[in-house]
Amino acid sequence: MNAAEKPSQSAPINSPQPGQAAQASKSAKSAHASRIALVWPARSHLASYVAALERGWSPNNLRPEAGREELVQIQADPDAFLASLVDIEGRGAPVKQPNGSFVQRLPGYRRWMWATSDVEGAAGDAAGEFCGSIGFRWQKGSNALPPYCLGHIGYAVVPWHQRRGYATQALAQLLREAPKQGLTFVEITTEPDNKPSQRVILANGGFLVEEFISSAESGGLKELRFRIDLVP
Repeated sequence: MNAAEKPSQSAPINSPQPGQAAQASKSAKSAHASRIALVWPARSHLASYVAALERGWSPNNLRPEAGREELVQIQADPDAFLASLVDIEGRGAPVKQPNGSFVQRLPGYRRWMWATSDVEGAAGDAAGEFCGSIGFRWQKGSNALPPYCLGHIGYAVVPWHQRRGYATQALAQLLREAPKQGLTFVEITTEPDNKPSQRVILANGGFLVEEFISSAESGGLKELRFRIDLVP
């Protein structure tokens, strides 16, 4: 999963300046704090994740077929699939890109957004429902990413749980973990017309850096690059 994954709604861009990032991020972290938790992929949450895949959802909006591929992997070996989602050494199989090519996997992991009325117990309790996925990847010892990787963080919310602020909450929670990898900032990319994803980034203190064309591996599309400064 080496491309930013995005929900689908709409709103205008109004980028804050870099100095406003920390304060905005704190506000986003406190918003709706009781609504979701980020959980590690586990057997106790797998059935709900599979149900989302079976409804046609994909964890990678640039590759809709990724959902079907994951169903096959889960059926073949669910434990191996779960283990593959947490790969902090980047030793897993190469990652398939939108153009069909394969690139080296970066260190990273995926967390699942878990909607529950009892967030404190969500991490170890299967009560509740899977509502989305957020991934984090990096290069050791550097803020930089290879050209084929469209950002440090990508997220996707299932359609039936959109418009509830879940992606905003998930990003705020993940930003607390990012400094542990030695990063001073993270970059997230979206397509220019993906206003909902941009809203999520801006709510967490992000600011627009540039418009660019993605690499051939990622489809050669027009993208917007946002940056969020991290608080140690």
